[in-house]
Amino acid sequence: MDIRNFHDYVVVPALGHINLYSLAAEQLVMATAMAESNLSFIQQIGRGPARSFFQMEPVTHDDIWERYLSRKPHLLNDLKGLIMRDMDLHEQLHGNLFYAAAMCRIFYLRFKEPLPEAGDWQSMAEYWKKYYNTHLGAGTVEGFLQKSRPVMDIYAGGLS
Repeated sequence: MDIRNFHDYVVVPALGHINLYSLAAEQLVMATAMAESNLSFIQQIGRGPARSFFQMEPVTHDDIWERYLSRKPHLLNDLKGLIMRDMDLHEQLHGNLFYAAAMCRIFYLRFKEPLPEAGDWQSMAEYWKKYYNTHLGAGTVEGFLQKSRPVMDIYAGGLS
């Protein structure tokens, strides 16, 4: 998928719809998609459980709904505005780009540590590794930075 289209027509509107837009959030969501799938895969390679460009596992998705969204009725209501009728929530991750981007942002919202500052790519990489990929994941800070280079380049060119 074209990175600028993904930015303009998916990430920015999705974060705005759930009232969680900030430049830092936008950049972290964009970079997460690049680090996780290079905006190329909506199903984990090898038929693993991870879904969407953000490679969110159903168990993580369900935990967000059960432990976080259940206590945030306004956010839950905003998120429901992105859900396609008559489609399983796990399938929403595959086929509903707005929903997947919103769920990525909500994933990060659950942590007390604030998002890194916009443009602080090193800190974003470390934040992603700590919370999203975790010490159990195969990803590295260096890999995040390398895979996210196209995101950094478009912001350096004046995207937002």
